[in-house]
Amino acid sequence: MKPSLQFRLSQHLALTPQLQQSIRLLQLSTLELHQEVEQMLEQNPFLEPEDEGGFDNSLVSLDTERQQSERLQREETRDVESAASTESEAPAEGAGLDTADLGTTERDDWENGTERDDFDGIRETPSRNNDDDDFDPLERNSVAISLAEHLRHQLRGTRLSAQDMAAVDMLIESLNEDGYLADPLEEIAASLLPEDADEDTREEVLSRLRCALRWLQNLDPLGVGAADLSECLILQLRAKPRSEAQAIAILICKSHLELLARRDFKKLMAATGADEALLKDAQALIVQLEPKPGRPFTRAEANIIVPDVIVQKSGRGFKVVLNPDVMPKLRINDLYAQALKQSRAPRGSAASEGHAGMSSRLQEARWFVKNIQQRFDTILRVSNAIVDRQKNFFSHGEIAMKPLVLREIADELGLHESTISRVTTAKYMNTPFGTFELKYFFGSSLNTEAGGNASSTAVRALIKQLVSAEDAKKPLSDSQLSSMLEEQGIQVARRTVAKYREALKIAPANLRKSL
Repeated sequence: MKPSLQFRLSQHLALTPQLQQSIRLLQLSTLELHQEVEQMLEQNPFLEPEDEGGFDNSLVSLDTERQQSERLQREETRDVESAASTESEAPAEGAGLDTADLGTTERDDWENGTERDDFDGIRETPSRNNDDDDFDPLERNSVAISLAEHLRHQLRGTRLSAQDMAAVDMLIESLNEDGYLADPLEEIAASLLPEDADEDTREEVLSRLRCALRWLQNLDPLGVGAADLSECLILQLRAKPRSEAQAIAILICKSHLELLARRDFKKLMAATGADEALLKDAQALIVQLEPKPGRPFTRAEANIIVPDVIVQKSGRGFKVVLNPDVMPKLRINDLYAQALKQSRAPRGSAASEGHAGMSSRLQEARWFVKNIQQRFDTILRVSNAIVDRQKNFFSHGEIAMKPLVLREIADELGLHESTISRVTTAKYMNTPFGTFELKYFFGSSLNTEAGGNASSTAVRALIKQLVSAEDAKKPLSDSQLSSMLEEQGIQVARRTVAKYREALKIAPANLRKSL
Protein backbone atom coordinates (compact mmCIF):
# COMPACT_ATOMS: atom_id res chain seq x y z
CA MET A 1 0.00 0.00 0.00
CA LYS A 2 1.14 3.51 -0.78
CA PRO A 3 1.84 5.51 2.41
CA SER A 4 -0.16 8.72 2.85
CA LEU A 5 -0.75 11.45 5.39
CA GLN A 6 -4.20 12.15 6.82
CA PHE A 7 -5.42 14.88 9.16
CA ARG A 8 -8.21 14.13 11.62
CA LEU A 9 -9.85 16.68 13.95
CA SER A 10 -11.38 15.32 17.14
CA GLN A 11 -12.19 16.36 20.70
CA HIS A 12 -11.41 14.40 23.84
CA LEU A 13 -11.32 15.08 27.57
CA ALA A 14 -7.88 14.95 29.19
CA LEU A 15 -7.76 14.74 32.99
CA THR A 16 -4.79 16.79 34.16
CA PRO A 17 -3.04 15.79 37.40
CA GLN A 18 -4.66 18.79 39.09
CA LEU A 19 -8.15 17.73 38.02
CA GLN A 20 -7.51 14.13 39.05
CA GLN A 21 -6.44 15.30 42.49
CA SER A 22 -9.49 17.57 42.78
CA ILE A 23 -11.85 14.67 41.99
CA ARG A 24 -10.08 12.35 44.42
CA LEU A 25 -10.16 14.86 47.29
CA LEU A 26 -13.85 15.52 46.68
CA GLN A 27 -14.85 11.91 47.25
CA LEU A 28 -12.76 11.42 50.42
CA SER A 29 -14.44 11.33 53.82
CA THR A 30 -13.27 13.70 56.57
CA LEU A 31 -11.04 11.05 58.14
CA GLU A 32 -9.55 10.08 54.78
CA LEU A 33 -8.92 13.75 53.96
CA HIS A 34 -7.02 14.29 57.19
CA GLN A 35 -4.91 11.21 56.47
CA GLU A 36 -4.21 12.59 52.99
CA VAL A 37 -3.17 15.94 54.48
CA GLU A 38 -0.85 14.26 56.98
CA GLN A 39 0.75 12.28 54.18
CA MET A 40 1.20 15.37 52.02
CA LEU A 41 2.74 17.30 54.94
CA GLU A 42 5.32 14.53 55.35
CA GLN A 43 6.16 14.30 51.64
CA ASN A 44 6.13 17.92 50.48
CA PRO A 45 8.55 20.36 52.19
CA PHE A 46 6.73 23.40 50.74
CA LEU A 47 3.51 22.57 52.63
CA GLU A 48 3.10 23.27 56.33
CA PRO A 49 0.30 23.75 58.88
CA GLU A 50 -0.43 27.36 59.75
CA ASP A 51 -0.27 26.45 63.42
CA GLU A 52 3.45 26.06 64.09
CA GLY A 53 2.67 23.66 66.93
CA GLY A 54 1.62 20.99 64.44
CA PHE A 55 -1.29 19.99 62.24
CA ASP A 56 -4.63 21.07 63.57
CA ASN A 57 -8.10 20.56 62.24
CA SER A 58 -9.25 24.15 62.63
CA LEU A 59 -11.09 26.19 60.04
CA VAL A 60 -9.57 28.61 57.57
CA SER A 61 -12.16 31.04 56.28
CA LEU A 62 -12.87 30.80 52.58
CA ASP A 63 -11.92 34.44 52.02
CA THR A 64 -8.53 33.97 53.67
CA GLU A 65 -8.00 30.77 51.73
CA ARG A 66 -8.79 32.49 48.43
CA GLN A 67 -6.35 35.31 49.21
CA GLN A 68 -3.66 32.81 50.04
CA SER A 69 -4.32 30.86 46.85
CA GLU A 70 -4.11 34.02 44.74
CA ARG A 71 -0.85 34.99 46.40
CA LEU A 72 0.60 31.57 45.72
CA GLN A 73 -0.43 31.78 42.09
CA ARG A 74 1.43 35.08 41.71
CA GLU A 75 4.59 33.42 43.00
CA GLU A 76 4.60 30.69 40.35
CA THR A 77 7.86 30.23 38.51
CA ARG A 78 8.23 30.76 34.78
CA ASP A 79 9.17 27.14 34.13
CA VAL A 80 5.61 25.88 33.44
CA GLU A 81 6.83 22.77 31.66
CA SER A 82 8.34 21.36 34.85
CA ALA A 83 4.85 21.11 36.40
CA ALA A 84 4.13 18.10 34.17
CA SER A 85 6.38 15.97 36.38
CA THR A 86 3.91 16.39 39.23
CA GLU A 87 1.84 13.45 37.98
CA SER A 88 4.70 11.01 38.50
CA GLU A 89 5.66 12.52 41.85
CA ALA A 90 2.14 12.79 43.31
CA PRO A 91 1.52 10.57 46.35
CA ALA A 92 -0.30 7.29 45.71
CA GLU A 93 -3.85 6.78 46.95
CA GLY A 94 -4.01 5.29 49.34
CA ALA A 95 -14.67 -12.41 68.85
CA GLY A 96 -18.44 -12.35 69.13
CA LEU A 97 -20.66 -13.32 72.06
CA ASP A 98 -20.85 -16.93 73.00
CA THR A 99 -24.56 -17.44 72.44
CA ALA A 100 -24.44 -21.02 71.23
CA ASP A 101 -27.84 -21.70 72.74
CA LEU A 102 -29.42 -19.14 70.42
CA GLY A 103 -29.56 -19.32 66.64
CA THR A 104 -28.51 -16.32 64.56
CA THR A 105 -32.06 -15.28 63.77
CA GLU A 106 -33.26 -15.71 67.33
CA ARG A 107 -30.27 -13.79 68.72
CA ASP A 108 -30.89 -10.88 66.34
CA ASP A 109 -34.57 -10.87 67.24
CA TRP A 110 -33.68 -10.87 70.92
CA GLU A 111 -31.42 -7.87 70.54
CA ASN A 112 -34.03 -6.04 68.44
CA GLY A 113 -36.47 -6.52 71.27
CA THR A 114 -34.26 -5.61 74.21
CA GLU A 115 -31.47 -3.25 73.19
CA ARG A 116 -31.99 0.37 74.18
CA ASP A 117 -31.12 3.59 72.38
CA ASP A 118 -30.67 1.91 69.01
CA PHE A 119 -29.61 4.24 66.20
CA ASP A 120 -31.91 4.68 63.28
CA GLY A 121 -29.71 4.08 60.26
CA ILE A 122 -26.86 6.59 60.35
CA ARG A 123 -28.79 9.05 62.45
CA GLU A 124 -27.08 10.12 65.64
CA THR A 125 -28.54 11.37 68.90
CA PRO A 126 -30.19 14.73 68.24
CA SER A 127 -27.82 17.56 68.95
CA ARG A 128 -28.43 20.41 71.30
CA ASN A 129 -29.28 23.89 70.13
CA ASN A 130 -26.89 24.98 67.39
CA ASP A 131 -27.14 28.56 68.59
CA ASP A 132 -24.82 27.64 71.47
CA ASP A 133 -21.47 29.31 70.81
CA ASP A 134 -19.68 26.55 72.70
CA PHE A 135 -21.08 23.79 70.47
CA ASP A 136 -18.59 20.95 70.08
CA PRO A 137 -19.60 18.29 67.53
CA LEU A 138 -17.20 15.83 69.18
CA GLU A 139 -18.42 16.38 72.72
CA ARG A 140 -21.40 14.03 72.67
CA ASN A 141 -19.17 11.16 71.47
CA SER A 142 -16.41 11.64 74.03
CA VAL A 143 -15.77 8.81 76.49
CA ALA A 144 -13.79 9.49 79.67
CA ILE A 145 -12.35 6.03 80.43
CA SER A 146 -12.34 2.52 79.00
CA LEU A 147 -14.12 -0.46 80.52
CA ALA A 148 -10.82 -1.91 81.76
CA GLU A 149 -9.86 1.38 83.45
CA HIS A 150 -13.32 1.63 85.02
CA LEU A 151 -13.02 -1.88 86.49
CA ARG A 152 -9.46 -1.40 87.75
CA HIS A 153 -10.50 1.85 89.42
CA GLN A 154 -13.07 -0.07 91.50
CA LEU A 155 -10.46 -2.64 92.56
CA ARG A 156 -8.33 0.05 94.21
CA GLY A 157 -10.64 0.12 97.21
CA THR A 158 -10.48 -3.63 97.83
CA ARG A 159 -8.10 -5.61 100.06
CA LEU A 160 -7.23 -8.28 97.54
CA SER A 161 -3.87 -9.97 97.76
CA ALA A 162 -1.33 -9.34 95.03
CA GLN A 163 -2.03 -12.78 93.54
CA ASP A 164 -5.81 -12.26 93.49
CA MET A 165 -5.40 -8.75 92.08
CA ALA A 166 -3.23 -10.15 89.29
CA ALA A 167 -5.84 -12.83 88.58
CA VAL A 168 -8.66 -10.28 88.32
CA ASP A 169 -6.47 -8.09 86.12
CA MET A 170 -5.84 -11.07 83.83
CA LEU A 171 -9.62 -11.60 83.47
CA ILE A 172 -10.13 -7.90 82.75
CA GLU A 173 -7.61 -8.20 79.92
CA SER A 174 -9.60 -11.16 78.56
CA LEU A 175 -12.85 -9.18 78.22
CA ASN A 176 -14.09 -8.22 74.77
CA GLU A 177 -15.54 -4.79 73.97
CA ASP A 178 -19.05 -5.94 74.97
CA GLY A 179 -17.84 -6.90 78.45
CA TYR A 180 -17.97 -10.67 77.92
CA LEU A 181 -15.19 -13.06 78.89
CA ALA A 182 -13.69 -13.98 75.53
CA ASP A 183 -12.06 -17.27 76.61
CA PRO A 184 -13.03 -20.05 79.07
CA LEU A 185 -11.24 -20.03 82.43
CA GLU A 186 -9.53 -23.31 81.54
CA GLU A 187 -7.88 -21.75 78.49
CA ILE A 188 -6.82 -18.67 80.46
CA ALA A 189 -5.29 -20.90 83.17
CA ALA A 190 -3.47 -22.97 80.55
CA SER A 191 -1.98 -19.83 79.01
CA LEU A 192 -0.47 -18.87 82.40
CA LEU A 193 1.25 -22.19 83.05
CA PRO A 194 4.08 -24.13 81.40
CA GLU A 195 3.11 -27.25 79.49
CA ASP A 196 4.75 -29.54 82.06
CA ALA A 197 2.81 -28.07 85.04
CA ASP A 198 1.39 -30.76 87.36
CA GLU A 199 -2.33 -31.24 87.97
CA ASP A 200 -2.29 -29.71 91.47
CA THR A 201 -0.74 -26.48 90.13
CA ARG A 202 -3.29 -26.30 87.33
CA GLU A 203 -6.15 -26.76 89.78
CA GLU A 204 -4.75 -24.10 92.12
CA VAL A 205 -4.50 -21.54 89.31
CA LEU A 206 -7.98 -22.42 88.04
CA SER A 207 -9.41 -22.08 91.54
CA ARG A 208 -7.82 -18.64 91.92
CA LEU A 209 -9.29 -17.56 88.56
CA ARG A 210 -12.77 -18.74 89.63
CA CYS A 211 -12.48 -16.63 92.78
CA ALA A 212 -11.27 -13.68 90.69
CA LEU A 213 -14.22 -14.11 88.33
CA ARG A 214 -16.64 -13.78 91.25
CA TRP A 215 -14.93 -10.53 92.22
CA LEU A 216 -15.10 -9.30 88.63
CA GLN A 217 -18.79 -10.14 88.23
CA ASN A 218 -19.67 -8.11 91.31
CA LEU A 219 -18.16 -4.96 89.85
CA ASP A 220 -20.01 -2.28 87.92
CA PRO A 221 -21.43 -2.61 85.28
CA LEU A 222 -23.42 -5.67 86.26
CA GLY A 223 -23.16 -8.50 83.76
CA VAL A 224 -19.50 -7.91 82.99
CA GLY A 225 -17.38 -11.09 82.88
CA ALA A 226 -20.23 -13.30 81.67
CA ALA A 227 -19.50 -16.14 79.27
CA ASP A 228 -22.62 -15.64 77.19
CA LEU A 229 -25.84 -13.65 76.88
CA SER A 230 -27.78 -15.92 79.22
CA GLU A 231 -25.28 -15.56 82.08
CA CYS A 232 -25.00 -11.79 81.47
CA LEU A 233 -28.74 -11.29 81.94
CA ILE A 234 -28.90 -13.62 84.94
CA LEU A 235 -26.13 -11.69 86.72
CA GLN A 236 -28.14 -8.49 86.33
CA LEU A 237 -31.41 -10.12 87.42
CA ARG A 238 -29.87 -11.52 90.62
CA ALA A 239 -29.06 -8.00 91.72
CA LYS A 240 -32.75 -7.04 91.60
CA PRO A 241 -35.14 -7.46 94.56
CA ARG A 242 -36.41 -11.00 94.93
CA SER A 243 -39.88 -11.59 93.58
CA GLU A 244 -41.87 -14.14 91.59
CA ALA A 245 -41.29 -12.10 88.43
CA GLN A 246 -37.54 -12.08 89.08
CA ALA A 247 -37.48 -15.86 89.52
CA ILE A 248 -39.44 -16.39 86.29
CA ALA A 249 -37.17 -13.95 84.45
CA ILE A 250 -34.08 -15.88 85.63
CA LEU A 251 -35.66 -19.15 84.51
CA ILE A 252 -36.42 -17.69 81.07
CA CYS A 253 -32.89 -16.35 80.64
CA LYS A 254 -31.40 -19.64 81.79
CA SER A 255 -33.39 -22.03 79.58
CA HIS A 256 -35.96 -20.32 77.35
CA LEU A 257 -34.40 -17.33 75.60
CA GLU A 258 -35.30 -18.81 72.21
CA LEU A 259 -38.99 -18.77 73.10
CA LEU A 260 -38.74 -15.18 74.29
CA ALA A 261 -36.95 -14.19 71.08
CA ARG A 262 -39.79 -15.68 69.03
CA ARG A 263 -42.43 -14.08 71.33
CA ASP A 264 -43.95 -17.53 71.79
CA PHE A 265 -45.76 -16.65 75.01
CA LYS A 266 -48.00 -19.72 75.07
CA LYS A 267 -45.01 -22.06 75.19
CA LEU A 268 -43.30 -19.76 77.69
CA MET A 269 -46.27 -19.97 80.05
CA ALA A 270 -46.31 -23.73 79.69
CA ALA A 271 -42.56 -24.05 80.26
CA THR A 272 -42.38 -21.70 83.26
CA GLY A 273 -45.79 -22.30 84.85
CA ALA A 274 -46.38 -18.55 84.97
CA ASP A 275 -49.69 -16.92 84.15
CA GLU A 276 -49.98 -14.05 81.68
CA ALA A 277 -49.64 -11.26 84.27
CA LEU A 278 -46.54 -12.81 85.89
CA LEU A 279 -44.95 -13.48 82.51
CA LYS A 280 -45.58 -9.86 81.52
CA ASP A 281 -43.79 -8.64 84.67
CA ALA A 282 -40.87 -10.98 83.97
CA GLN A 283 -40.63 -9.75 80.40
CA ALA A 284 -40.60 -6.14 81.64
CA LEU A 285 -37.65 -6.97 83.92
CA ILE A 286 -35.69 -8.57 81.07
CA VAL A 287 -36.33 -5.68 78.68
CA GLN A 288 -34.69 -3.30 81.17
CA LEU A 289 -31.40 -5.24 81.12
CA GLU A 290 -28.27 -4.39 79.13
CA PRO A 291 -27.23 -7.24 76.79
CA LYS A 292 -23.80 -5.61 76.25
CA PRO A 293 -22.54 -4.18 79.56
CA GLY A 294 -19.35 -2.90 77.95
CA ARG A 295 -21.20 -0.81 75.37
CA PRO A 296 -21.18 2.51 77.32
CA PHE A 297 -17.39 2.30 77.51
CA THR A 298 -16.77 1.56 73.85
CA ARG A 299 -14.30 4.04 72.42
CA ALA A 300 -16.24 6.63 70.44
CA GLU A 301 -13.44 7.04 67.89
CA ALA A 302 -14.44 3.74 66.28
CA ASN A 303 -17.91 5.00 65.33
CA ILE A 304 -17.53 8.74 65.48
CA ILE A 305 -19.26 10.85 62.86
CA VAL A 306 -18.03 14.42 62.53
CA PRO A 307 -20.36 16.64 60.48
CA ASP A 308 -18.83 18.53 57.57
CA VAL A 309 -21.49 21.24 57.69
CA ILE A 310 -23.76 22.59 60.42
CA VAL A 311 -27.27 23.93 59.84
CA GLN A 312 -28.19 26.78 62.17
CA LYS A 313 -31.41 28.70 62.72
CA SER A 314 -31.17 32.15 61.17
CA GLY A 315 -34.19 34.41 61.53
CA ARG A 316 -37.12 32.66 59.87
CA GLY A 317 -34.89 30.36 57.88
CA PHE A 318 -31.70 28.35 58.18
CA LYS A 319 -28.08 28.93 57.24
CA VAL A 320 -25.32 26.45 56.50
CA VAL A 321 -21.76 26.87 57.80
CA LEU A 322 -18.71 24.66 57.50
CA ASN A 323 -17.79 22.78 60.64
CA PRO A 324 -14.81 24.54 62.30
CA ASP A 325 -13.17 21.17 63.01
CA VAL A 326 -12.88 19.56 59.59
CA MET A 327 -11.11 22.03 57.31
CA PRO A 328 -7.30 21.74 57.35
CA LYS A 329 -5.36 24.93 57.97
CA LEU A 330 -2.46 24.84 55.50
CA ARG A 331 -0.04 27.27 53.90
CA ILE A 332 3.00 27.35 51.63
CA ASN A 333 6.37 27.70 53.38
CA ASP A 334 7.37 31.20 52.22
CA LEU A 335 11.02 30.72 53.17
CA TYR A 336 11.45 27.69 50.90
CA ALA A 337 9.35 29.23 48.13
CA GLN A 338 11.41 32.45 48.09
CA ALA A 339 14.69 30.51 48.19
CA LEU A 340 13.60 28.46 45.18
CA LYS A 341 12.46 31.57 43.33
CA GLN A 342 15.81 33.32 43.82
CA SER A 343 17.97 30.32 42.95
CA ARG A 344 19.11 29.88 39.36
CA ALA A 345 21.22 27.19 37.67
CA PRO A 346 22.61 26.73 34.13
CA ARG A 347 20.32 24.78 31.83
CA GLY A 348 21.24 21.14 31.41
CA SER A 349 23.17 20.93 34.68
CA ALA A 350 22.34 18.62 37.58
CA ALA A 351 21.40 21.67 39.64
CA SER A 352 18.96 22.72 36.95
CA GLU A 353 17.24 19.33 37.03
CA GLY A 354 16.98 19.55 40.82
CA HIS A 355 15.54 23.05 40.54
CA ALA A 356 12.90 21.80 38.11
CA GLY A 357 11.97 18.97 40.49
CA MET A 358 11.58 21.33 43.42
CA SER A 359 9.50 23.69 41.27
CA SER A 360 7.12 20.85 40.54
CA ARG A 361 6.84 20.09 44.27
CA LEU A 362 5.99 23.73 44.92
CA GLN A 363 3.33 23.61 42.21
CA GLU A 364 1.99 20.39 43.74
CA ALA A 365 1.64 22.08 47.13
CA ARG A 366 -0.24 25.02 45.57
CA TRP A 367 -2.58 22.68 43.76
CA PHE A 368 -3.24 20.78 46.98
CA VAL A 369 -4.18 23.93 48.92
CA LYS A 370 -6.41 25.14 46.08
CA ASN A 371 -8.13 21.77 45.63
CA ILE A 372 -8.89 21.48 49.34
CA GLN A 373 -10.49 24.92 49.24
CA GLN A 374 -12.48 23.92 46.16
CA ARG A 375 -13.62 20.72 47.91
CA PHE A 376 -15.17 22.66 50.79
CA ASP A 377 -16.59 25.29 48.44
CA THR A 378 -18.43 22.52 46.57
CA ILE A 379 -19.65 20.83 49.76
CA LEU A 380 -21.01 24.15 51.02
CA ARG A 381 -22.77 24.90 47.71
CA VAL A 382 -24.41 21.48 47.59
CA SER A 383 -25.43 21.70 51.27
CA ASN A 384 -27.03 25.10 50.74
CA ALA A 385 -28.98 23.73 47.78
CA ILE A 386 -30.18 20.77 49.85
CA VAL A 387 -31.30 22.99 52.73
CA ASP A 388 -33.13 25.25 50.29
CA ARG A 389 -35.01 22.27 48.79
CA GLN A 390 -35.75 20.58 52.12
CA LYS A 391 -36.78 23.59 54.25
CA ASN A 392 -39.75 21.72 55.71
CA PHE A 393 -37.49 18.98 57.08
CA PHE A 394 -35.51 21.43 59.20
CA SER A 395 -38.73 22.79 60.70
CA HIS A 396 -40.85 19.64 61.08
CA GLY A 397 -38.54 16.63 60.78
CA GLU A 398 -38.26 13.69 58.41
CA ILE A 399 -42.00 13.32 57.97
CA ALA A 400 -41.92 16.59 55.98
CA MET A 401 -39.15 15.44 53.63
CA LYS A 402 -39.75 16.06 49.91
CA PRO A 403 -38.72 13.83 46.99
CA LEU A 404 -35.29 14.83 45.69
CA VAL A 405 -32.85 13.29 43.21
CA LEU A 406 -29.21 14.07 42.46
CA ARG A 407 -29.99 15.45 39.02
CA GLU A 408 -32.11 18.29 40.46
CA ILE A 409 -29.17 19.61 42.53
CA ALA A 410 -26.75 19.01 39.64
CA ASP A 411 -28.87 21.06 37.25
CA GLU A 412 -29.34 23.85 39.78
CA LEU A 413 -25.60 24.21 40.48
CA GLY A 414 -24.36 23.50 36.97
CA LEU A 415 -22.41 20.44 38.10
CA HIS A 416 -22.32 16.88 36.83
CA GLU A 417 -24.51 14.32 38.59
CA SER A 418 -21.43 12.23 39.43
CA THR A 419 -19.95 15.25 41.24
CA ILE A 420 -23.07 15.55 43.41
CA SER A 421 -22.80 11.82 44.15
CA ARG A 422 -19.20 12.24 45.31
CA VAL A 423 -20.07 15.27 47.46
CA THR A 424 -22.98 13.54 49.20
CA THR A 425 -21.11 10.30 49.99
CA ALA A 426 -19.48 10.10 53.45
CA LYS A 427 -20.18 13.81 54.09
CA TYR A 428 -22.42 14.66 57.02
CA MET A 429 -24.74 17.49 58.03
CA ASN A 430 -25.60 18.41 61.60
CA THR A 431 -29.25 19.48 61.89
CA PRO A 432 -31.69 20.26 64.73
CA PHE A 433 -32.87 16.63 64.41
CA GLY A 434 -29.47 14.91 64.44
CA THR A 435 -26.55 14.26 62.12
CA PHE A 436 -27.22 12.76 58.70
CA GLU A 437 -25.24 11.81 55.63
CA LEU A 438 -26.00 14.21 52.78
CA LYS A 439 -27.40 11.29 50.78
CA TYR A 440 -30.13 10.98 53.41
CA PHE A 441 -31.88 14.05 51.99
CA PHE A 442 -32.37 12.38 48.60
CA GLY A 443 -35.21 9.97 48.09
CA SER A 444 -37.50 8.57 45.45
CA SER A 445 -41.10 9.71 45.12
CA LEU A 446 -44.32 7.78 45.68
CA ASN A 447 -47.66 8.61 44.12
CA THR A 448 -50.50 10.10 46.13
CA GLU A 449 -54.23 10.18 45.44
CA ALA A 450 -54.06 13.95 45.14
CA GLY A 451 -51.74 13.58 42.16
CA GLY A 452 -48.65 14.79 44.00
CA ASN A 453 -45.60 12.93 45.23
CA ALA A 454 -44.44 11.84 48.67
CA SER A 455 -40.82 11.20 49.60
CA SER A 456 -39.85 7.65 50.48
CA THR A 457 -38.06 9.10 53.54
CA ALA A 458 -41.29 10.72 54.74
CA VAL A 459 -43.15 7.44 54.19
CA ARG A 460 -40.61 5.56 56.30
CA ALA A 461 -41.04 8.17 59.04
CA LEU A 462 -44.80 7.70 58.86
CA ILE A 463 -44.41 3.93 59.14
CA LYS A 464 -42.24 4.44 62.23
CA GLN A 465 -44.93 6.64 63.78
CA LEU A 466 -47.67 4.10 63.08
CA VAL A 467 -45.65 1.26 64.60
CA SER A 468 -44.73 3.29 67.70
CA ALA A 469 -48.42 4.03 68.30
CA GLU A 470 -49.66 0.47 67.71
CA ASP A 471 -51.20 -1.80 70.32
CA ALA A 472 -48.36 -4.02 71.57
CA LYS A 473 -50.81 -6.90 71.99
CA LYS A 474 -51.95 -6.60 68.36
CA PRO A 475 -49.05 -5.19 66.32
CA LEU A 476 -49.77 -3.99 62.79
CA SER A 477 -48.93 -6.30 59.90
CA ASP A 478 -47.35 -5.02 56.68
CA SER A 479 -50.72 -5.32 54.93
CA GLN A 480 -52.40 -3.25 57.63
CA LEU A 481 -49.68 -0.61 57.40
CA SER A 482 -50.13 -0.49 53.64
CA SER A 483 -53.89 0.02 54.07
CA MET A 484 -53.40 2.77 56.66
CA LEU A 485 -51.00 4.61 54.35
CA GLU A 486 -53.51 4.31 51.53
CA GLU A 487 -56.16 5.87 53.79
CA GLN A 488 -53.85 8.87 54.06
CA GLY A 489 -53.61 9.07 50.29
CA ILE A 490 -50.20 7.37 49.87
CA GLN A 491 -50.10 4.35 47.59
CA VAL A 492 -47.54 1.87 48.92
CA ALA A 493 -47.53 -1.87 48.18
CA ARG A 494 -47.17 -4.36 51.01
CA ARG A 495 -43.75 -5.49 49.71
CA THR A 496 -42.57 -1.87 49.77
CA VAL A 497 -43.81 -1.46 53.33
CA ALA A 498 -41.86 -4.59 54.31
CA LYS A 499 -38.72 -3.19 52.67
CA TYR A 500 -39.07 0.15 54.47
CA ARG A 501 -39.79 -1.59 57.78
CA GLU A 502 -36.65 -3.71 57.47
CA ALA A 503 -34.61 -0.60 56.60
CA LEU A 504 -35.90 0.97 59.83
CA LYS A 505 -34.83 -2.16 61.76
CA ILE A 506 -38.39 -2.80 62.87
CA ALA A 507 -39.15 -6.46 63.57
CA PRO A 508 -42.11 -8.21 61.88
CA ALA A 509 -45.49 -8.08 63.61
CA ASN A 510 -45.14 -11.52 65.22
CA LEU A 511 -41.86 -10.49 66.89
CA ARG A 512 -43.27 -7.17 68.12
CA LYS A 513 -46.12 -8.83 69.94
CA SER A 514 -46.18 -8.36 73.69
CA LEU A 515 -48.43 -9.49 76.51
